[in-house]
Amino acid sequence: MQKNRVLTAEQYNILHHRGTEPAFSGKYYQFNEEGIYVCAGCGNPLFTSEQKFDCGCGWPSFDAAILGSVRMVPDYNYGMNRTEVCCANCHSHLGHIFDDGPTVTGNRFCINSLALEFHPRRKN
Repeated sequence: MQKNRVLTAEQYNILHHRGTEPAFSGKYYQFNEEGIYVCAGCGNPLFTSEQKFDCGCGWPSFDAAILGSVRMVPDYNYGMNRTEVCCANCHSHLGHIFDDGPTVTGNRFCINSLALEFHPRRKN
């Protein structure tokens, strides 16, 4: 895991001020390469490409996280009852989880592209 990462103003707002990027604007929304998604704040591995699916919501969606990589926090902001998803390592805001996913897990991790970095799978 890397420390002292340089964040853009938009990344800082999302990761540290619980911001949200506009729907359908993130670079990983319709991105389908094989590899691993890590926290833009600290490099903690969060999701694999096998866990990603397109739910049409406008943000990258995953049906599961890498075991122990995220923590869930109740979120009652804006009069809503949601569950925030944070990096288990640096506690940065990533997005939210919902129980309306179409896969067997029933989960939909709705994650900001700006909270992620992608590392492609190495080809032999």
